Amino acid sequence: MHAVSYTAQWMAAARALESEREDALFADPLAGALAEPRGSEMIERYAGGGLLPFISIRTRFLDDAIGDLLADGAVRQVVLLAAGMDTRAYRLAWPEDVDLYEVDHGPLLAEKRRRLAELGARPAVRRHELPADLTQPWLPALEEAGFDRSRPTLWIAEALTFFLTEEQAAALLRLLASASAPGSHVALDILGAGLLRNPFSRPFLDRLAADGTPWIFGTDTPETFLAANGWEVLSLREPGQPGAGEGRWPYQVQPRDRPHANRLWLIRARLAAR
Repeated sequence: MHAVSYTAQWMAAARALESEREDALFADPLAGALAEPRGSEMIERYAGGGLLPFISIRTRFLDDAIGDLLADGAVRQVVLLAAGMDTRAYRLAWPEDVDLYEVDHGPLLAEKRRRLAELGARPAVRRHELPADLTQPWLPALEEAGFDRSRPTLWIAEALTFFLTEEQAAALLRLLASASAPGSHVALDILGAGLLRNPFSRPFLDRLAADGTPWIFGTDTPETFLAANGWEVLSLREPGQPGAGEGRWPYQVQPRDRPHANRLWLIRARLAAR
């Protein structure tokens, strides 16, 4: 399986561990079956640094973004970019009139489909798979799969921008904006630039690079970055703040004006007025 696809097993293993906690932020009963064969191994390889609690906090943050926008009727079309072994189609409550699109490499989607079929899992939403390479043109294929540009959309980009250059991340946001109707939203996570420069992060970052999945892009001004690429930030959180795992983050949240701090941004934004 492609190196980036192994990270999908890593994320599934982390979600399985969270689901075993008495104070779990979410329940993902399918995650364990999707984490094999390398998910647990990768948990060990990348242990430390708050990564496991961050994955759990991020998952819940994005779950809440979906739930909030569905509850108020703002969107009825959701697109998971680089969906990996995500099981939101199966574990969240979905209104009947929603379409969910999962975009990722074809072999990964096929393997997930096979495993879920063996488990007898059934999606709770109209789920559409789109085998695609996000580094190549993919929007036309999404439209062929039923995506409607005239409907407000929620785009979910979970653990995606880490692996892109700044130019690629900006181009992705602009592409999403170009395909979005008024009232559309995006929810995502972005690294802080300080984390990528911090010498204490270097061993972890070097392991990622050696495994073919380097973390590349981060910014300390996410509001400016999104605004420059078509999106208005509505909610910006760091792990440990209210609405982002308060009480579950093992570190003190640093003041925003403290330079060079390690940061992990959790963001909800809406399409800016054109």
